[in-house]
Amino acid sequence: MPNIFSKIIAKEIPAHFVYEDDYVVAFLDISQATKGHTLVVPKQEYTDIFEVPEELSAHLFKVVTLLSKAIKKAFNPQGLNILGNNGEAAGQTVFHFHLHIIPRYEKSEITFSLKNNMGSLSTEDYRERAKLIKAAL
Repeated sequence: MPNIFSKIIAKEIPAHFVYEDDYVVAFLDISQATKGHTLVVPKQEYTDIFEVPEELSAHLFKVVTLLSKAIKKAFNPQGLNILGNNGEAAGQTVFHFHLHIIPRYEKSEITFSLKNNMGSLSTEDYRERAKLIKAAL
């Protein structure tokens, strides 16, 4: 069964498109968490980043960069977040990979909180984590 983004891509559900090419589309997020909040979505369904081919990831991020610059020019935000939620534990609610471009006008508009474990990790902890990631490449 097609998800909501597939229906938007197929023009079965209306959206405010700002970009489209053969591989990706971009449209305004209906929530408009901030003015200009935009989603960049591959046309082909991939559940999350773990399924997206690297060539498509590269193209998608090129489009994110292009649109980020356009949003900066259009709205002059003070900053910008690029956000991707992958998996339910990360807050993903639509299981069709996408990236959010969220212009920031005030620091207090949206809050992201990451736990800082810096003081509780040893040099060996960092070494082991880096080693595991390198081995997985």
